[in-house]
Amino acid sequence: MPATPAWPPASTPRLFIDQPLGAGSASVIDGAAAHYLLGVMRLKAGDPVLLFDNRSGEWLAVVADAAKRSVTLRIERHMREIEAVPDLWLCFAPVKKARLDWIIEKATELGVRRLQPVMTERTIVERVKRERLEAQIIEACEQCGRTALPALAEPVKLPQLLKAWPTERALLFADEAGGVPMARLAAPAPAAILTGPEGGFTDRERALLAAHPAVHRLALGPRILRAETAAIAATSLWMAQHGDWTDEA
Repeated sequence: MPATPAWPPASTPRLFIDQPLGAGSASVIDGAAAHYLLGVMRLKAGDPVLLFDNRSGEWLAVVADAAKRSVTLRIERHMREIEAVPDLWLCFAPVKKARLDWIIEKATELGVRRLQPVMTERTIVERVKRERLEAQIIEACEQCGRTALPALAEPVKLPQLLKAWPTERALLFADEAGGVPMARLAAPAPAAILTGPEGGFTDRERALLAAHPAVHRLALGPRILRAETAAIAATSLWMAQHGDWTDEA
């Protein structure tokens, strides 16, 4: 007797819906999301879609009606509760567009809870386009299976960030001049990672960081890393030691 195919199949598309979801309700999808479902995925009536709302977890829906430019989804059942992501913030100096997109995408996939742009003396990006970053976050969550979007904070200058820093949260400063390897740092959640801009931190900023009681200097190996590489390398190391990559999580 042939095995019953898995339902929903692994190829089922996932979408973020910014509205409360519940069994028996319906959602109308239009715009780019509708084009994706109809034009790219070629969905038709009865096909499954997974939805998440950043409130209640993940839901299974089916296509109830496929019009020319919109799709009506009927929500059938709850699949997963909203996840508890590790309490790690990534504080990063914004870099040029493609590399910034990469930081946002990969940090979201790795499970960061909060993304905090930090304007430093050598930051060359004058303005952060919030809508663009939010779109990157959503797309990454849809792809990697996250049910909770990371929070995106407004950009802040480094002195203001440090002045308002919560005393209970360790701040791991990825220092290109050296520091302590992640494996020797006692910095479980709540924690944060700080990475700098292209060209690194100035001497004045390094002195400011060294004087702050929450700051720990973090070493990221013997080579000079690009800003985006440092952000993702440090995040990966922390997740492997303190996050939800561990057996204990």
